[in-house]
Amino acid sequence: MGTLATAPPDAGSRPAASWKLPVVLGVVTVVALLAFGLRGDSGTSTFSLASDSDFVRLPDVGLPARATCIALVILLAALTLVSAVRTRAGQRTPVAITAVFAVAFVLLFLTWSAVGETIPVPGLLLGTVALSTPLIFGALGGVVSERVGIINIAIEGQLLGGAFVSAVVATLTGSPYVGLAAALVAGALVGSVLAVFSIRYFVNQVIVGVVLNVLVVGLTSFLYSKVLVPSAATLNTPPRFPRIEIPLLSQIPIIGPVLFRQTVIEYVMYIAVAAVFVGLFRTRWGLRLRAVGEHPRAADSVGIDVARTRFWNVCLAGAIAGMGGAYFTLGSVGAFGKEMTAGAGYIALAAVIFGRWDPVRATLAALLFGFASNLQNVLGIIGSPVPSEFMLMLPYVVTILAVAGLVGKVRGPAAAGRPYP
Repeated sequence: MGTLATAPPDAGSRPAASWKLPVVLGVVTVVALLAFGLRGDSGTSTFSLASDSDFVRLPDVGLPARATCIALVILLAALTLVSAVRTRAGQRTPVAITAVFAVAFVLLFLTWSAVGETIPVPGLLLGTVALSTPLIFGALGGVVSERVGIINIAIEGQLLGGAFVSAVVATLTGSPYVGLAAALVAGALVGSVLAVFSIRYFVNQVIVGVVLNVLVVGLTSFLYSKVLVPSAATLNTPPRFPRIEIPLLSQIPIIGPVLFRQTVIEYVMYIAVAAVFVGLFRTRWGLRLRAVGEHPRAADSVGIDVARTRFWNVCLAGAIAGMGGAYFTLGSVGAFGKEMTAGAGYIALAAVIFGRWDPVRATLAALLFGFASNLQNVLGIIGSPVPSEFMLMLPYVVTILAVAGLVGKVRGPAAAGRPYP
């Protein structure tokens, strides 16, 4: 008998590259042409790059609005064409092209909206980091929890619980550091409730998360009205973390004030992003965590305690999110306010999905949302004609596009939301 020969796969049978991205880039380019390129004013848009204590004081940059808008629209069209040509050839569009396209579009929008005005770039970026900090902590907690297989809808409750407890404890002790530690405990406590009902009693994880959010909102609102308001001086006046300037680094133009003149919580955030990334992808802990989130039965077969791994890591995720809640009271506002997180937990969850369950990408997504929120404030100050409602909806539009597959196939951990055994 002769042996069966397996024919080599036909090179021409490989699946065609998706046209989603070129089509979306083309639509954005047309919108940019009609809204900005053909309607640009003849004035000048000024970008201020300097702050008071920089090593080198960079001069302001003035851009002729109409010429700059036209040039940037041409750049957008060229990048769209490159993406279409690569897609036609069966090749994927590099991430760098998408990134340059996004930066060019943002610069186009800023140039068009700030004609005759000055945009303080360091202030815009500094506000972005401030508004993004709780989102980043929440997104990191979401990544850890969902990577281990537990859908974490309760990020909002973990943020709010951390904010409330940190304010009270820091006020009673007079130490923001003790308040920050208490926020970790509060977030972990909310995470433990999510873990127990999801792992021990197999309750639907989405329902548990929503119920926890409602519970924490109701409980903190009640305690705020009945306890904190009558005794604000003794229970709701927490000391805030001071800003710490790192010598030399804080004087680097543009990035120095943004990254190295921050509070302890921001510096902890930098460490947390690096630690979660290295831990997930470079350590035994991360390997076991991801194995439980992808294939718990296989993990169980090699001796990993699935329930224990999920429980402790969901508690860890809650503690990370709790630190984000502490930022509201110990780093930003300085006192607890009713429902002060204002849906930040849900935006953090969107950042997890947008970042495809990767800590670095989720951090970048959170920064994008923070940038859009702060840009609304800056444009309002300079009197831009752009409606504030447009800026408020922008992060959610970007998230919808991401979930729809614009940034590639969006697939969460295989076992997320599935009880075991």
